[in-house]
Amino acid sequence: MPRGASTNAPTGLVLSAPSSGSGKTTLTLGLLRALSRRGVDVSGAKSGPDYIDPRFHAAACGRDCPNLDAWAMGPARLHDLARSGAELLLIEGAMGLFDGAPPEGRGATADLARLFGLPVILVVDCARLAHSVAPLVNGFAHHDPGTRVAGVILNHVGSPRHEAMLRASLQDSLIPVLGAVYRQTGLEHPSRHLGLVQAEEHPDLQAYLDRVADVVEAEIDLDALVALAGPLTPSPGASQRLIPPGQRIAVASDKAFAFAYPHIMNDWRTAGAEVIPFSPLADEAPAPDADFIFLPGGYPELHAETLAAARSFKRGMQNATCQIYGECGGYMTLGRAITDKDGHRHEMLGLLALETSFAKRKLHLGYRFLAASEGPFSGQWNAHEFHYATTLLAEGTPLFEATDAEGRALAPMGLINGNVSGSFAHLIDRA
Repeated sequence: MPRGASTNAPTGLVLSAPSSGSGKTTLTLGLLRALSRRGVDVSGAKSGPDYIDPRFHAAACGRDCPNLDAWAMGPARLHDLARSGAELLLIEGAMGLFDGAPPEGRGATADLARLFGLPVILVVDCARLAHSVAPLVNGFAHHDPGTRVAGVILNHVGSPRHEAMLRASLQDSLIPVLGAVYRQTGLEHPSRHLGLVQAEEHPDLQAYLDRVADVVEAEIDLDALVALAGPLTPSPGASQRLIPPGQRIAVASDKAFAFAYPHIMNDWRTAGAEVIPFSPLADEAPAPDADFIFLPGGYPELHAETLAAARSFKRGMQNATCQIYGECGGYMTLGRAITDKDGHRHEMLGLLALETSFAKRKLHLGYRFLAASEGPFSGQWNAHEFHYATTLLAEGTPLFEATDAEGRALAPMGLINGNVSGSFAHLIDRA
């Protein structure tokens, strides 16, 4: 499949694992870079609500990486996003193959495999396994008749003797072993409290991706892996795209505000809206003629001192009369202050009666059903919440009524004050 060749039937594979921490992301990046170097027209996709891995995927193969969220998105939307234009799609799963939202596990990586009719390559962390690898792999292979495990990659293998034991145990499983990747240092991602650092923050990203690709090329049978790819099932029809909240949309975009879903930005552009990036960290104000301002999520707490001193940014935001919306980190920035992990308080925009703190962290995590009767995103939404901030103060009119993935009522989310609104939730798609 040389790059640039055309096909009417894109193919794909799903890379999943029995659990988180098995090495899926590292191997996916290595595969994307190694196949791309061979001239294969390949792209990546990420299962679930993830802002960080897709940037690494894009850097590895030179193609945008969509989020494929089987909980928050309908089949038509998922099919539209999966058909990125590449001939081969590698979907990196989240958590374990069958792990999804409570109560029944909806949104699992297996849901994507069934929806697209794609085979699964199971990445198994063998650091603490030997002969027990066989019942583990066979259990996953036979758990769900609609999910086909087509191959296995043995990861974190300790020695040639260890590899021989693992392969011997799997001889009768009829599932091919595509490779054994030995345990080694230097391939792990640097991390922080919300997961990996962002791709643009990696100190030597291209060299890192080439190093992982070298390992993958040496230890995985790439030809056998590509040969297992299957065609995506037909799309059930075109998806309904999101209506842009304005014609000229100013979007904060830098290391503090990097968590904007590409499919939302693309929907706005497709509808004819102009998306105008600006950098609060560079003390840039939003375009003065913007008719909507969006502050996405990110890591404002890591840059709170810089944001507090960004006078042009603050003045431009405080003087804006158009609709302003903030999401998670952007929502916190719209408030009066953010207290960082060391207990230092930094003044923010003061557009909402909101104060947040990271001095005492508390995890808020899960899918959300949201409903708003006013504001720029009125109606019903599927969303996700993931942050460690503690709310010290939140006064005013709530923006969203909220329930969790199990339908249990939650406290109202977010605030709205005139033309300014936001919440901790990341909107994904219309409910």
